Amino acid sequence: MVTLTRGKGNRFHKPTEVMKWLKSDKRTTLGPKGMDKMLVDSLGDVVITNDGATILDEMDIAHPAAKMIVEVAKTVDDEVGDGTTTAAILAGELLKKAEELLDQKIHATVIAKGYRLAADKAEDILDEIAIKADDEETFKKVAITTLTGKGAEVGREYLADMAVKAVKAVEQDGKVDLDDIKLEKKEGGSLEDSEIVEGITIDKEVVHAGMPKKVENAKIALINAAVEVEKTETDAKINISSPEQLQMFLDQEEKILKELADKIAASGATVLFCQKGIDDLAQHYLAKHGILTARRVKKSDMEKLTKATGGKIVTNISELSESDLGKAGIVEERKIAKDELIFVEKCDNPKAITILLRGGTKHVVEDLERSMHDAISVVAAVVKDPRVMAGGGAGEMGIAKRLAEYADSVGGREQLAIKAFAEAMEIIPRSLAENAGLDPVDIIVKLRTAHGKKGGETYGLDVFSGDVIDMYKNGVLEPRKVKEQAIKSASEAAVMILRIDDIIAASELSGPGGPPGGGGGPEDFD
Repeated sequence: MVTLTRGKGNRFHKPTEVMKWLKSDKRTTLGPKGMDKMLVDSLGDVVITNDGATILDEMDIAHPAAKMIVEVAKTVDDEVGDGTTTAAILAGELLKKAEELLDQKIHATVIAKGYRLAADKAEDILDEIAIKADDEETFKKVAITTLTGKGAEVGREYLADMAVKAVKAVEQDGKVDLDDIKLEKKEGGSLEDSEIVEGITIDKEVVHAGMPKKVENAKIALINAAVEVEKTETDAKINISSPEQLQMFLDQEEKILKELADKIAASGATVLFCQKGIDDLAQHYLAKHGILTARRVKKSDMEKLTKATGGKIVTNISELSESDLGKAGIVEERKIAKDELIFVEKCDNPKAITILLRGGTKHVVEDLERSMHDAISVVAAVVKDPRVMAGGGAGEMGIAKRLAEYADSVGGREQLAIKAFAEAMEIIPRSLAENAGLDPVDIIVKLRTAHGKKGGETYGLDVFSGDVIDMYKNGVLEPRKVKEQAIKSASEAAVMILRIDDIIAASELSGPGGPPGGGGGPEDFD
């Protein structure tokens, strides 16, 4: 595990040294030719990925400034799902450029003001260069662009199709809740064995051997209550003085469990998903009624089942009625790899679905899950905001060019910070070129020349051919929302770090050797 620790002393001296290290380490993962990182923790567990948010989240980082960059990546990942590497690299480059301005005796607050102006202007520029498109072909191109360069690239066409279908299936009035798309990963098989389940898969098995393993035209009861004899709220003691009394007690318990099973069967349910426990005797009675049953189903899965089947979660079994039941064409237990899964599929207009991902090894299937999450996220981003822009560094070059022109119209020293922001934007196409083994200087010159011509704003770097081409015509598209979030988060983090001139040990940081009163001394930052 890579470890990044605090510097010597409690002065916040040149935090950009930390950021430069972080940026240079992350830059090699950017783009279709980006490399992967192997992260190894103290237990020897391995994660292999080039996903920016995952790398920063898994790294053992102790430096407070570096932690802010981790927050940038997490924010971008939570908001739009992709662009995490771009945001981290951009934040590092902004701080590098800021250090150069600080060396010229330009105050940090002036740089911060210039960066804010540049970030606001960049958002306006994005509005100008973004192209409106909301057809399925565009959605697919956006997903393919995201999947290119990841481990799942070999099946990007197939996966992109699945991502688009999944998002369109759960979309409601232009809004997409990604929690409605469940990613279920299982080792074994190949990437092409991955499939969309028009319903939900539950990682549980049927609780009793006497129950059916497959039910067609299922009526599904969703219960958030234990199918057991209820325990009293207060401590109670029952005195039994004869074998007859013991038998009566056991008979009464059996009667209660039989009544619970009969009530479930009386509702017309043929399948039962219970969020809590089910008594062994109750399982026996449910099996007699031919009800396929799973217990201790996760709350998140129960909520997805309501959206997929149209059923309602019931907390009191005595109130269960036919109107509370969900419906599905097939509910079946199947063995996938070494595990049993219950498939609830062929639902009518399900608003929650599952993508079952398959891969040869644990690491392959985990990377496939991260890739699919990114693909679904960018498609959802375009559904919410149907504006896209050319990829391959075209957007960043367009912003850099226009920001440089805008800087000349701004008076004072802030224009130097705006120009620095514009130069920092070029780190993205520069990194793409470096990772493809191309000369970054030549590529930047070619891109500037292309963007200087009329209609050249969609030209970016094709890392496979090494040429500067029209990315829009070649189908390399990125959501405007992703670019906006990356720029916004990176600039805000850079400004926040710039405004800090000292680290002061807080009381929570004090250890046994700290001074009385809780404040730690400089030695706490060794």
